[in-house]
Amino acid sequence: MTIETKRLILREMTQADFSSLCEILQDDEVMYAYEGAFSDYEVQTWLDKQIKNYKEFGFGLWAAVLKETDIMIGQCGLTMQDYNGGEVIEVGYLFQKEYWHYGYATEAAAACKGYAFNKLDAKEVYSIIRDTNIPSQNVAKRNGMIYMDKFVKHYRDVDMPHFIFAVKRA
Repeated sequence: MTIETKRLILREMTQADFSSLCEILQDDEVMYAYEGAFSDYEVQTWLDKQIKNYKEFGFGLWAAVLKETDIMIGQCGLTMQDYNGGEVIEVGYLFQKEYWHYGYATEAAAACKGYAFNKLDAKEVYSIIRDTNIPSQNVAKRNGMIYMDKFVKHYRDVDMPHFIFAVKRA
């Protein structure tokens, strides 16, 4: 599976992407919404989960690779998330800090929303974002999503308030 945008290629991650994934998931600033950087074990578990999701659902978080350099600068894709007693398709994104504020997350998130609507025939797509993560909330809004709800996720032994954003297929 490959999705192309103006500046990015979104593709399935493989074990060869481990070191690039570490650059994202082991940065305290990037991972502040997750209560800090991941260990090598947590990064491997994350990667294994994406590879499992590709097989189970046909999607997951994909490597976001710059077309002009072939460097992985982040990840963006679709995941199944628990919400309101069921599962919803979520657009999620995480990028290396040096690539923040250049529109890459917005570009990739829009492509993932389009994939969910056009290839998966989703009726609605969500983004579930930590209440303190204003930049990611802004990406969701630029992706046509509106605030729907708030709930608490328990992750890494911390209760974390999250906002739910959603958009329905036109």
